[in-house]
Amino acid sequence: MSRSILLVFENEKVLPEALIYAREFAMRIDAKVTLLMIEPMLFEGRTVISPKRNSIRNIEIRAGKVLSDCLQGFIQEGIEVNSALKIGDPAQELMKFLADRPPFQAIVWGSGHDLPDKGRGSQRHWMSRVVGSLECPLLAVSKR
Repeated sequence: MSRSILLVFENEKVLPEALIYAREFAMRIDAKVTLLMIEPMLFEGRTVISPKRNSIRNIEIRAGKVLSDCLQGFIQEGIEVNSALKIGDPAQELMKFLADRPPFQAIVWGSGHDLPDKGRGSQRHWMSRVVGSLECPLLAVSKR
């Protein structure tokens, strides 16, 4: 049985401690790793992306470099690794990403913050909206 770990970052920010944690975890359970960078972006209407095309291209270039740099440590350790970038509503993009793949054994949230509490209204973090729908454990790596 092939095991997989998903490492999620947001806003082009990568926590080095999360990379180390995911590498060590993958080696312990003999798993491959997928790095997922989620970039929040609101789209007016469901099909109108033309006004944001240039912004999307710039995000792809920046995030692509960040993800490429992150892959190197996994490759050096002999861990199978791949990466993806999703742009849009973070909660929706994560759920769509998970629906298109075989299940992960764990999701590592590499934001550098503790898991968000439930919050209220607009202050509610997107991860708190999806955590109850995940089919595997969600692990948070913080700077502490």
